[in-house]
Amino acid sequence: MSDPTPNDVQRYIAQGLACEHLEVLGDGQHFFATIVCAAFEGASRVARHQLVYRALGDKMRAEIHALSMKTLTPAEWAASPDKTPLPHH
Repeated sequence: MSDPTPNDVQRYIAQGLACEHLEVLGDGQHFFATIVCAAFEGASRVARHQLVYRALGDKMRAEIHALSMKTLTPAEWAASPDKTPLPHH
């Protein structure tokens, strides 16, 4: 099986979470996602990440080796001056 593309990872997340904004960058091994979702309202950063991991299911273990996330509510996204995705490392 070939490595997933950023578009694959974006599709996996979108299938499990209703996102207002979703952007994924990566190289097939390491991915960087900006995820804006109303379901994050009132949730801690850990709980937000758990929602994303739940949306990814087995793909997180089987296909995606590393995922860095910026998880925001729609209000946090609207107030954020930095709309750029996470940088590549």
